[in-house]
Amino acid sequence: MLLPTPCQTGTLIKRYKRFLADICLDDGQTLTVHCPNSGSMRGCSTPGSAVLISRSENSKRKYAWTLEMVREQGIWVGIHTGRTNGLVREGLENGVIDDFGPLRTITPEVRVSDRSRLDFLLKGDRGTSYVEVKNCSLAEKGVAFFPDAVTSRGAKHLHELVRLAEAGHGAAVLFCVQRGDAFCCKPAAHIDPVYAQTVVWAADRGVRFLAYQAAVSPQAIIITHRIPFSLT
Repeated sequence: MLLPTPCQTGTLIKRYKRFLADICLDDGQTLTVHCPNSGSMRGCSTPGSAVLISRSENSKRKYAWTLEMVREQGIWVGIHTGRTNGLVREGLENGVIDDFGPLRTITPEVRVSDRSRLDFLLKGDRGTSYVEVKNCSLAEKGVAFFPDAVTSRGAKHLHELVRLAEAGHGAAVLFCVQRGDAFCCKPAAHIDPVYAQTVVWAADRGVRFLAYQAAVSPQAIIITHRIPFSLT
C-alpha cells in the first residue's frame, strides 16, 4: 500500500482527545492533525517521536492532515487503523495471506446480525470464512499485543465469530502487526483480561487466530509474512 501524497515528517508534541495530535513540522510550524486511532497508542505516542503525516484532498475536513505513523525505538509503527483492512485485502489478493486457500470473492463489511458487521466474507475452494481484522501497534519485548486498551467491541466480535463457527462457517481473527520488531502476537491479558479470556474461549469453539506482520516505511506499508499467534 503506497501512502497518499503529499506527506511530511515532523515531531509529535502530544496526542490528546483520542483523535487529535499536535505536530511540530521540520520547519518549526505547529499543526493539529487528525489521529485515526481510537486505542491508547501505548508504546507509540511518546512526545518527541518522529512522525509522518499525510494531507487529505477533502477540503471539507476540519483537520487537513492525518497522522500515519510514529517512529519509536528506531522503527516506524503504522497507527492509521483505517488503512488496516486495505492492507489485509492486498495480502489476500496477492497471496501473502494464504490461510484460506484460493479465493473467488472477497466481500468487505458483511452484516452478520442486527448490530454487528465483520470485516470480510471470503469465498473460495475451502468454503466460506468470516474474518475480523484488528490493527496491532503495541509491542513489548518482541511480542505484539492486542488490544492496547480495554475493548468491549472486540469481545463482541468474538461472540459473533463463535456463533458463525458453530453454524459450520469458517471464522477467524487476523491481527495486522504494523511494526517490525515483533516475533509473535498474543492477546494483551495485562491490559484487557476479559478479552484475553474470550480469545481462549473462542479458539476452543473453532475460531482461528492469525497474525501477519507488515513492513512499515514512509514510502509504503506491505504485509510480508505470518508470525506465530499464542493464546497465552
